[in-house]
Amino acid sequence: MSISSKDIVPLTRARAKLAELCEEIKKEHTEKILTKNGESYAALIDAERLDYYHRLEREHIHLTLLDEATRGVEDVNAGRVLTAAKLKARHGR
Repeated sequence: MSISSKDIVPLTRARAKLAELCEEIKKEHTEKILTKNGESYAALIDAERLDYYHRLEREHIHLTLLDEATRGVEDVNAGRVLTAAKLKARHGR
């Protein structure tokens, strides 16, 4: 979903109309960007959408870990391994 100019709200207006903005966000499943001194400052989003974003983030982390584990297994199977001594020598520890 793209943000339009009607979704950009100065913080002073948001303070005065917070309940109305929250109702609009909940009803229309929109997002609002709050600005302070003309710059992006914060966002108002539906709580369910925030939960969804968090689930996506966790899924991305899990997929990244699985990819790294797969590459590690492939390295071991291909014989691309180092002994602990060689690893310490390479990294100076």
